[in-house]
Amino acid sequence: MIRPPSDPVERPLVGAVAALSLARGMFFAVSALYFTRTVGLSAVTVGIGLTVAGAVGVVATYAGGRLSDRWGADRVQLWAMASYGIALLAYALARDVVAFVLVATWVSASRGFQSSAQSTLVARWFDGPDRVAVRARLRVVMNVMIGVGTLLAAVALAVDTGAAYRTTMVLVGVLTTLAAVPLVGLRRRVAGLGARMDASSGPAAAKGPSPLRDRTYVTATVLSGVMAIHFGVTSIGVPLWVADHTDAPTVLVSVLLVVNTVYVALFQVRASRGTHDIATAGRAVRGAGFLLLAACLLFAVAAYLGPVAATVFLLLAALASSAAETRGEAGSWGLAFELADSERAGAYQGVSQMGYALAHMLAPLVVTATAIDHGAGGWMVLGALFAVTGILTAVLARQAAVARARDQAPSQRSEYVASETPV
Repeated sequence: MIRPPSDPVERPLVGAVAALSLARGMFFAVSALYFTRTVGLSAVTVGIGLTVAGAVGVVATYAGGRLSDRWGADRVQLWAMASYGIALLAYALARDVVAFVLVATWVSASRGFQSSAQSTLVARWFDGPDRVAVRARLRVVMNVMIGVGTLLAAVALAVDTGAAYRTTMVLVGVLTTLAAVPLVGLRRRVAGLGARMDASSGPAAAKGPSPLRDRTYVTATVLSGVMAIHFGVTSIGVPLWVADHTDAPTVLVSVLLVVNTVYVALFQVRASRGTHDIATAGRAVRGAGFLLLAACLLFAVAAYLGPVAATVFLLLAALASSAAETRGEAGSWGLAFELADSERAGAYQGVSQMGYALAHMLAPLVVTATAIDHGAGGWMVLGALFAVTGILTAVLARQAAVARARDQAPSQRSEYVASETPV
């Protein structure tokens, strides 16, 4: 059971994430039908437009981190959230391809700025294990509210008219804009927040060394991005696989999504414990890689079974995938926070979130090109990719932990000698 947050920064973050995630759940449920049936775009056009927008979002994610260092993460998040909501409202006015691509780009860029600013806010305000714990609690809120939003969107799906879909898109934009309300005046309400957010502000923040030169951090980001492709397995691979390649009832797709939501809500916080330690975080990601390998093999086998057996194997696969999600995300958060330069938290969190943005953009292509197009062989390749990535992440984390201990040893010896020197 998660208690209501007592921290004055976590409380508004929970409110903002709840409203934003409720809107996202509604958007996920109706957006494809809105773009194709109401706006009149082809599925290919929608795919290309969202890919272009996603590429812009990757760049915006990195820029959002740097702006958070310079202007304060709380300010950047507030304005990015408001921009995000207005951009989603603009979808209701889109009538052609050009308008759709422009609005999609605006949406993607605003989302990128918002995600980097939120991570930077957490990194600067919280310390050590609290940072990962807060991310875990926010993740639980996000998953639950996305599920609620999806259920609410069922009304529009049942009505199945252009007006219903357009009305839902307007509600999505309104809810997202309202998500900015808890963030208004945050630094005036919370003592010390402004000083934390502005610790690296000013022109000097933009002139520091780029985190893109930090090979350890960039490598960890790339590996985390590869692991994040598993979200595409849940959202794209599983529905297509269950419906077109197994004898299980199609309604099972909804059941598997519910299993994922419930599992994350129950176990995400528990899985995050201890992952503020670099080596522990690496081992968590390694465990997630092996769990994803098992899940991929179970998905593949389900295609060769009858309806009942296929259902059992798919449920087991969903449980393994959900367990991998909680462990892998917790480990990735720990590495993103602990390997970063605390003086340039925004720039580093921008790089970390850029890895997720790339995964979000590439996941549909990777999942369909492996599992969906090549069946069991594709699932095995995908599972092996996750397992190898997990192993490499654990190796990188272990080396980083050893290097940090070695770097800290001289300073600790110096402090000891200083304390023993007679005055």
